[in-house]
Amino acid sequence: MHKLLSGSLKIDRLTVEIAGLPHSLNGTTIVQLSDLHFDGLRLSEQMLEEAIAVSNQTQPDLVVLTGDYVTDDPAPMDNLAQRLQHLQSQLGVYAVLGNHDIYPTGSQEKVTTSLTQAGIQVLWNQIAYPFGQDLPLVGLADFWSKDFDPMRIMCQLEASVPRIVLSHNPDSAAELQPWRVDLQLSGHTHGGQVVIPGLGPIPTWYQTIRRRIPKQLRPWLPYMREDCYKVVRHWEWAQGLHQIGSNTLYVNRGLGTYLPGRLFCPPEVTVLTLAAQARTSPLPVPPKIKAASPVSA
Repeated sequence: MHKLLSGSLKIDRLTVEIAGLPHSLNGTTIVQLSDLHFDGLRLSEQMLEEAIAVSNQTQPDLVVLTGDYVTDDPAPMDNLAQRLQHLQSQLGVYAVLGNHDIYPTGSQEKVTTSLTQAGIQVLWNQIAYPFGQDLPLVGLADFWSKDFDPMRIMCQLEASVPRIVLSHNPDSAAELQPWRVDLQLSGHTHGGQVVIPGLGPIPTWYQTIRRRIPKQLRPWLPYMREDCYKVVRHWEWAQGLHQIGSNTLYVNRGLGTYLPGRLFCPPEVTVLTLAAQARTSPLPVPPKIKAASPVSA
């Protein structure tokens, strides 16, 4: 039944060019998984096993997880963590948290502890160096949390140093434009879940469509509720690769599925290959503030 709602798993492969990427990191592979919503309803055991198998078959250098492991209840985390510890990579597994991982009170600690005990390094406004000092990996607090403070973290890095940023909500890409972001990996949107071929995700057309729907019907239709726009403001970034000013954003469609299901928007495992490229656009000039003490993981 779950596969009828979600469709089959799709592997999306792409190459991302990074200016100043060290020669030794050319060809580096990263697998991204996102938005599992592991609660017995939104993600089947079969699809989770398939996603882990696909990742392992890729033999990636790094695996990254970009949030929403559960749905506002951390109870399933231990069971999920037992499965995620089967993920294999040369340089480990790194994760950031999403909005559904940090509420209600106590959820953030539970989710973080379960992932950590499974050997997954959780980044919350931290910088890690799985690739070495020449390509930092930045993990930000969730965009909706009071701890979201990219200036404190991004100003620790020299503008000449390429970096990858993990941030659950793609709306954060707008806030990150003052700094260099060679590749931001996000999720959160589920790709819009319902996509019209040739037009894109339904939420992209939210305002236009909504005005044509009678008010009494809106609460009963997907994406027509008053609070839909609050899920994400930039629905135009709902999935895939985007250029945000001088920065690059990739948004994964996720594995979990909400009702009414997915249409032309299959759940996704992303396989990214890094390649060196000479940057032709100017680097963002960071704000002139005193940088905080380095945070490492």
